[in-house]
Amino acid sequence: MEGLGAFLKSRRDRVTPEQVGLRTFGTARRVPGLRREELAHLAGVSAGYYTRLEQGQAGTASAQVLDALARVLQLDRVETAHLHNLAGQPAVPRLSAPPAEEPHPRVLVLLAALGESIPALVLGRRGDVLAWNRTGHALFAEHLPFDAPSRPHGRPSVPRMFFLDPFTRDLHRNWEELARIHVAYLRLTAGRFPTDARLAELIGELTMRSDEFATMWAGGEVSDCTVGTMHLRHPTVGALSVNYQVWLQPDSPDHRLEVYTPDGPGSADALRILTQAGPDHPL
Repeated sequence: MEGLGAFLKSRRDRVTPEQVGLRTFGTARRVPGLRREELAHLAGVSAGYYTRLEQGQAGTASAQVLDALARVLQLDRVETAHLHNLAGQPAVPRLSAPPAEEPHPRVLVLLAALGESIPALVLGRRGDVLAWNRTGHALFAEHLPFDAPSRPHGRPSVPRMFFLDPFTRDLHRNWEELARIHVAYLRLTAGRFPTDARLAELIGELTMRSDEFATMWAGGEVSDCTVGTMHLRHPTVGALSVNYQVWLQPDSPDHRLEVYTPDGPGSADALRILTQAGPDHPL
């Protein structure tokens, strides 16, 4: 899990003096971005206080200080929210294993109402598949049992599938782009739930078992995951592209309903074929 100091340093390294209007007079610099004292001056805090903050020794920073740092570091809305989440954590969070996640009955009703013409998945906070319809299952994980999400301790994990499952790797033609989004969203989630032992275990497992995940995680990116496009190479229906959008759930704010719609007529035809395929309608 990432701490406040590591996040601040990674963002400080990315901002050049020129970007914030500082003159360096051509002198050699030993840091890639801003010095601590430069960031502190621009944010209106003392250099000593900022140094203690980055070292985890300053206690809780005020919202005003955090917003000032976010302004100088040129953080976007999601990065600023992540900064506030990290600042609210204890220096050494005490991890605990949360209970198994269960999708809210209302989201299951909504999933059923979508029918089978629109692929859809219900995802938990760590990217576990809590439910899917048959078309969503056929689109992304036809190599797994359809009833896998009903087993709380054996549910498909989208992050694990992306980095450890060859089928998922081969399925996504824009795998690297999507993998980076998954890693950045996982970092945002880690800031929201710093004591989630299962989340810490997932990040540790992926770091140990996937060099690509470890490299992307070390990059420090953080972002939300709401809309985008997946370009697929499906073993049953061939090449297609789908647009995804995330519906947040008021009853379970850390759960997401992801819905996939075809990106173009050819992809719509492929989805229709996939919808008709199944136990009762084999191809």
